[in-house]
Parts: sequence; C-alpha cells; structure tokens
Amino acid sequence: MRDKKKTVVVTGFGPFGEHEVNASWVAVQELKELGLNEDIELVVKEVPVVYDVVDITVPALWKEYNPVLMVHVGVSSVASELTLEQQGHNKGYNKPDVTSKCPEAKDFNCIIGGPDCILSHINMALVSDEVNRKENCPVKAVVSYNAGRYLCGYCYYLSLHQSSDSSVFIHVPPLNQPYSGIDLAKGLRTALLCMLQQIEEKNTKS
Repeated sequence: MRDKKKTVVVTGFGPFGEHEVNASWVAVQELKELGLNEDIELVVKEVPVVYDVVDITVPALWKEYNPVLMVHVGVSSVASELTLEQQGHNKGYNKPDVTSKCPEAKDFNCIIGGPDCILSHINMALVSDEVNRKENCPVKAVVSYNAGRYLCGYCYYLSLHQSSDSSVFIHVPPLNQPYSGIDLAKGLRTALLCMLQQIEEKNTKS
C-alpha cells in the first residue's frame, strides 16, 4: 500500500560559481530514475545556493515528509569520490551565497546557541566500505569530517539539528571528473540502501 511506504528525501543544489550545471542535482535526478526499494517513496528537491532559502526549505521538508532518511547532496571541486560527511558545524559561514548574502545577522552561525558540531549517528565508514566493495558499483567512496563552511555544511547542520539519527550529507565530484551522472546516481543508491539498513537494524534493536 502506498501509505505504508517509508519516505526518503534527497536534495541537490542549483547552479553557483563555476558549477553552471551542478553535478549534485544531476546525480539526484538520475537517482530518482533509478529509485530505491519498492517500499521506499523517494522525494527529490533542488535547493538554490541561498542561505535564507535553505533556512526555510530544510525544516519544511522535515515537517512535510517526516523522512526515515534525509540526504543532502552537494558538489565539491576537490572531491574525486563520493565523500560521505560524518558531521556538520554550526559556525563560520561567512562566504556569500549566489545573492551575495551570508548569515551575518546570526553571527555567521546556522543556529544561534546550537552546539558547535553535530555528528550523524549513521556510520559513514560502514557505508564507505559497502560502496567500495560492491562489484557493480561504478564509484569509490571516502569519509570526511569537514563538509565545509558554505551552503553544503550549512544545510547539513540544519538537518542534523532536526535529527542526527537520520541526516546525511554526500559530496560528489564535478560531472565526468571522473564519474558521469548515472555513475554517481548508482553510487548514491548503494550508499543510501546501506544507510537505510543501518537505520532499520537500529530500530529493530530499540
């Protein structure tokens, strides 16, 4: 039955800077075509590289869909693999977005008074191992503890503040450096299925 499906929300970012075509949104759209499991409703959303919009969009997605997993995907010019971010940071967001604004009114923080750092309870090392050992997965993965101090890290922290049990951020490399959009989507699919398994196992034990 449709109403018994669990929901997974995956976001990608819109254009910014040199990324006129953002690899994250291309990969997320390809993932939508691939789908996850039959019992999963996959919702995808493109998010503009704007702090004020992210402030509104992230909580709204949590409220509307109450997902079992919230995955934000962004592009990184220095990435050459799927980069699985283990934690998000609250402070230091002083780089202007595509509207030339930053969260200056909040002293460059995501959330005033929030903890400096929030760890995702999803074990990214296990996810990375799964991606790297899977024979039919065309990409490789690494774990990172620094999602940066731009919209990627900002978005991630906001979701972690909503739920550190089910929030994830994944950086992808630019398109064809070295992976195509469909390759990235296949890697994302492998990673997300492993994450969902972790969540299911944790819920079974609790």
